[in-house]
Amino acid sequence: MKYRAIKGTRDILPAETPRWQHVERRFREAFGRYGYSEIRLPIFEETPLFARGLGDSSDIVEKEMYSFTDKGGNALTLRPEGTAGVVRAFLEENLGGEGGAVKLWYTGPMFRYERPQKGRFRQFHQIGAELFGVAGPEADAELLQMVYATFAALRVPGLSLQINSLGDAACRPAFRQALIDHFRPHLPELCENCRRRLETNPLRVLDCKAEGCRALRAGAPDCRDYLCAPCRDHFAAVRALLDAAAVPYVVNPAMVRGLDYYTRTTFELTSTGLGAQDTVAAGGRYDRLVEEFGGSPTPGIGFALGVERLLLLLPADAVEEAPRPVFLAALGDAARRAIWPWLAELRRRGIPAEWDYEGRSLKSQMRRADRLRARHVVIVGENELAAGKVQLKDMTEKTQREVATAELIETLAPTPYAEGG
Repeated sequence: MKYRAIKGTRDILPAETPRWQHVERRFREAFGRYGYSEIRLPIFEETPLFARGLGDSSDIVEKEMYSFTDKGGNALTLRPEGTAGVVRAFLEENLGGEGGAVKLWYTGPMFRYERPQKGRFRQFHQIGAELFGVAGPEADAELLQMVYATFAALRVPGLSLQINSLGDAACRPAFRQALIDHFRPHLPELCENCRRRLETNPLRVLDCKAEGCRALRAGAPDCRDYLCAPCRDHFAAVRALLDAAAVPYVVNPAMVRGLDYYTRTTFELTSTGLGAQDTVAAGGRYDRLVEEFGGSPTPGIGFALGVERLLLLLPADAVEEAPRPVFLAALGDAARRAIWPWLAELRRRGIPAEWDYEGRSLKSQMRRADRLRARHVVIVGENELAAGKVQLKDMTEKTQREVATAELIETLAPTPYAEGG
C-alpha cells in the first residue's frame, strides 16, 4: 500500500524550512522587543470551548471544526484558532493574578475543514499574540504598531493596515438592528449563508465575499454612525496614537471579523500579492471574552497570522543564508579516527561540521562537500597525520594551505561556543 499525506495537509521539506525559520525568527524577535512571553498550548481542547468562544454562527463552528469523541466519551476538537485556548490557559493558570498587562504569544498548527487552495490548508500554521488587562487605546495602537512593523520588515508587497470599530454592548445592538432593517428587504438577493445569519449575526453580511452580498452592502449603515461616545473616543485615540507613531492605516467601515467575540477595534493586514483573498493577518479587541469564559471582567486584544499565506508573499531573497559547514575529508581508518574528536570540538564551538560516513574516495567526499556548500574542507590522510599537518581548502577563494593539526581548531573556530556545546 502506498501512503500519502491526507488531503489538505502537506510536508514542509528541508528546502522550505529556512523560509519558515526566517518568519518565526522575525516575530520571535518582535515579541521580545514588545515584552511578550511564549505560551505553548494543547492541540486539542474541549469542543464547548470553541463553540462558546467563537460563536455558534461562525463559519468555523458551523462547518469547519475537526471534532471527535474520545474513548472516554469526551467531546474534543482540534484547535481551529489560538485565542480561545490562550484565554482558557490565562484563567486556569491564573496568569493575571498579579494584575497589570499580561502579554502572550504562540505558534503552531491549527485545523479547519475547508476546501484546500493556494495558501490555505486543513492543517495550517499560525503565529499570534494576546494582550490581557489593558482597556486603553494604547494597547490597541502598540499591538498594531508591532504587527505592521514586523510585516514591513519582512518586505510584504502592497501592505495595508485596515482598521474599524465594531462598538460594544452599549452601542452595537442599534447597529445590528440597522443592518437587519437594511438587508431584510433584499433577503432573496443574499447568499444562502447570509440569509440564514441575517437575524442572528447581521455583521457577517458585511464580511461576505459573495458578489451579490458585496453589491448590497454599498448602501449599508456605517458602524461609525452608531458608536457610543466611549467607543468613538477610544477609536479616535487609537488613530491618534497610530498617527503619532507614523503607522499608516485605512479606516474600513465594512471590515468586520468573522468571530463573535470582537468588540471595538478590529483590524486586518492585507497584501496586493494574494489576489481576492488578500488578508494575511487579522485581529481585534475582545473585552468580554474572559468574562464569558467564567473569569472576572478583563479587557483583551490579539491577532493571528497565517504562516503559509505570509510565505507566499516573501521575496525570494528574504531568507538569511544558512551557515556553511566545515567538511572533514578523511582518507583511511587512522584519519577517520583522528577527525572524530575534531568534529566534536568544532560542533561544541558552534561550527557546523560534516564528514563522510562511508569512508569513500576523496573525489566522492569533495562532491559531497560541494552539495553541502562547505566553506572549508579539511583533507587528512596517512601522510598528513605523519607530518602533523592537514590540507585546508577554502571553497570560496579556491585556495589551499597547510595547517598544523594542533592549530586546526583555533584556525576554524577561534572563539569557543559560550554555552559549551
